[in-house]
Amino acid sequence: MSGRELFCQPRRVRRGAALTLVFAGLLVTGAATGAFPDPGQSDRKTPAGAARATAGHEDVAKAAAEAMADGKSPMEAAERAVSRSGDRWAAVYSEGEYQEFEEALDGQYTGVGLWARRAADGRIDVTKVQAGSPAAEAGIRKGDRLRSIDGEDVDGRPVTDVVSLLRGDATDARAGTTVTLGLERGTRAWSETLRRALLSTDSVTVRKLTAGITVIKVSAFTRGSGELVRSAVRQAPADGGIVLDLRGNSGGLVSEAVTAASAFLDGGLVATYDVDGAERSLHAEPGGDTARPLVALVDGGTMSAAEMLTGALQDRGRAVVLGSRTFGKGSIQMPTRLPDGSVAELTVGHYRTPSGHTVDGRGITPDLDVSSGALERAETVLSGLGDPS
Repeated sequence: MSGRELFCQPRRVRRGAALTLVFAGLLVTGAATGAFPDPGQSDRKTPAGAARATAGHEDVAKAAAEAMADGKSPMEAAERAVSRSGDRWAAVYSEGEYQEFEEALDGQYTGVGLWARRAADGRIDVTKVQAGSPAAEAGIRKGDRLRSIDGEDVDGRPVTDVVSLLRGDATDARAGTTVTLGLERGTRAWSETLRRALLSTDSVTVRKLTAGITVIKVSAFTRGSGELVRSAVRQAPADGGIVLDLRGNSGGLVSEAVTAASAFLDGGLVATYDVDGAERSLHAEPGGDTARPLVALVDGGTMSAAEMLTGALQDRGRAVVLGSRTFGKGSIQMPTRLPDGSVAELTVGHYRTPSGHTVDGRGITPDLDVSSGALERAETVLSGLGDPS
């Protein structure tokens, strides 16, 4: 198992957050902050549905306000109200946790720039050091052993615990706070005190394979990622196919997923969705590359906005989807700010693929079910040697 400092569980794991990690719960944060494109239409309304969603938020807000008036914790009261709601994806976040979400949407995280994994013997090894990060400036290298964090031995601990210590989750540590690492390299053992910083992530990476095939890996739909996908498509060899790797992509901003869809579609429907009973639609921009062979790779970690993009490419016959069934997170949550600054998110609707398929709880079934060697199989399909049907 391996991990890095951004893609981990929020500081307090709750009903929704335990499954969604950082980005999956943000499908609707986009709607609340204007990240959803304005579809310019609201064809049908379902007052009963809208009332249910509004009532849920009102119940939580009322419980929080009453708790504050009684000198109790609004956040704890909101958590109890959310728990009673039966909403699978509902969650309550502290002000600091929600700030992390907002940073994550910008493709940022607070940490020292280390990737780590736990070896078979329980030791924690550094697998990557981000260039320009505090860890890189301190001379920490790939292959170094991480022995302790702020005096706590990390041998045998889950990587998620190690990541939490690096980030300072227990104290809501922010950029500028320090963390002391115990390290080992060969026979040398030493300690290094680093100052945490706000670091940027690479949500889109591009590499070339043989036969002119371009692999575009999208780890999350952070701000600007959709345009990076479009740029990668424009720069890809004209006579080569494209692999769009969405494995492990836990979602992000819907508007960025729509922009990514625009790289491969010449306008048209990407998805429909409803918020508080109002049904709307999302459309790709015209002018995308509709001729180049395309394979989309997915797995059980493909979630939320990444599933929306997959469904659009599959339903419209634009891509061969290869891998395993996706996670099945197609619901929309809307955030409500509580009196103490914490935030409650409750489900207000769901989205559907262009053919009307509901993703939530079902996921997307790939055209080719491949459990291993997915990238190699994608190359075969793109080369025309395999049968994509």
